[in-house]
Amino acid sequence: MPERYVMSIDQGTNSTRCIVFDQRGRMVTVAQREHRQHFPRPGWVEHDALEIWQNLKRIVPEALSAAGLDTGRIAAVGIANQRETTVLWDRRTGIPVARAVVWQDTRTAPLVEELRRGPGEDVLRDRCGLPPSTYFAAPKIRWLLDHVKGLEQRARNGDILFGTVETWLVWNLTGGPDGGLHLTDATNAARTMLMDIRTLTWDDGLLDLFGVPRAILPEIRSSAEIYGEAGAPLTGVPLAAALGDQQAALFGQTCFSPGDAKCTYGTGGFLLLNTGTEAVRSRHGLLTTVAYRIGDAPPAYALEGSIAVTGALVQWFRDRLGLIGSAAEIETLARTVDDNGGCYIVPAFSGLFAPRWRDDARGVVVGLTSYITAGHLARAVLEATGWQTREVVDAMNADAAVALGELKVDGGMTSDNLLMQFVADVLDVPVVRPMVAETVSLGAAYAAGLAAGYWPDLEVLRHNWHRAAQWLPDMDPDDRAWEYENWQRAVERSLDWVRPPRKRKRGSGG
Repeated sequence: MPERYVMSIDQGTNSTRCIVFDQRGRMVTVAQREHRQHFPRPGWVEHDALEIWQNLKRIVPEALSAAGLDTGRIAAVGIANQRETTVLWDRRTGIPVARAVVWQDTRTAPLVEELRRGPGEDVLRDRCGLPPSTYFAAPKIRWLLDHVKGLEQRARNGDILFGTVETWLVWNLTGGPDGGLHLTDATNAARTMLMDIRTLTWDDGLLDLFGVPRAILPEIRSSAEIYGEAGAPLTGVPLAAALGDQQAALFGQTCFSPGDAKCTYGTGGFLLLNTGTEAVRSRHGLLTTVAYRIGDAPPAYALEGSIAVTGALVQWFRDRLGLIGSAAEIETLARTVDDNGGCYIVPAFSGLFAPRWRDDARGVVVGLTSYITAGHLARAVLEATGWQTREVVDAMNADAAVALGELKVDGGMTSDNLLMQFVADVLDVPVVRPMVAETVSLGAAYAAGLAAGYWPDLEVLRHNWHRAAQWLPDMDPDDRAWEYENWQRAVERSLDWVRPPRKRKRGSGG
């Protein structure tokens, strides 16, 4: 019998990828397309959901062709997606009502500030495990309902559907306006601020808080189960998993036991700690979230520290400043100097996420002198990721019963050895990278393969994990403490930057 494979669709902030994996969790082939980033106003970040869907329809045949496969050789497909990014569309035409509002977008800051001033913060943390923030989907839904003409009435009439990106793709893959399945999984529903974190159901009190009509919401399902068969371009393939990208990475890193932790370094940085079947409420600025749910089994939960800007800072250094020609060049440039020269960069481009949750913060560069070179700036760019990770780990150690003893890492930035060594140094724990760095995609494949019986159990997946690299801490404790204090002083200077816009006087004309 011909060998069969599992496919993963990894729909990320910058691109969509289709990867085929074999029984041992090894990549067979990959196809990828980037989509355009729209920045119509300061703080606004948008995607074209139709462009993402069209890209998916192109890359699936490319991946199959490159591997010499047809859909009959694919046992199941799983989807991992950028979370929180919000799509509203017409259920009859399949046309989005506006561009998707991306997780990085901060236009909902006034609404979030209202929630903080009122009783909303305590209600949210208790019911959905999240603080008020522009990060999550519910404020984005509310903004669209308020600002797209006639949309709220259409939504209440049942003409509009909401979804994060996996919901949008599942709906299109299973027929779209022609009977497409409207569903989400518990990991993505947990990022909306509308789901009860314990019951995994939409919460009437939270719906009322945001004024979101229940009619637009998808059905909440587990992360790994056969939802149905896909249509073109995956005709007949079981659609068997959906997870938010960071939960998919946790799954791909086989962090199945309480105390296991991973950090994914992509556009942002996301550190998740498995807390087992207990939804631990953070007292130090972390998120309580669903890690995954396999079939009818009880859900596994996680504490999460979300960092808004890690790889995006390197992209800014490359694309906006033009100081490097490719992301990989930043390590070479940073190695031209021995330290940061007293320079620190706080990349609060869209505020600060965990553990501070400050929408009023904006990016700062401090410690500039005539001594500073492009090399010092490059090193400060990389060190910003290390120090932000340290802040999250400190909060996680304070919330969890056991201090972090090792950090599994993945994502594109882990190819930077200087950065990974710095992370190990500032955390004072070993940092390890697996053979398959694309763990977001692998996690979605694992979940789909489990649901379809391609893999029998979690233990088999654990045996697939192999270490590719390890970095051990090698920093003087006094230096670590001194530099960390400097970083925290730099962060303080980024706060309270955003103020209400100044009203400009009209000119007298003439």
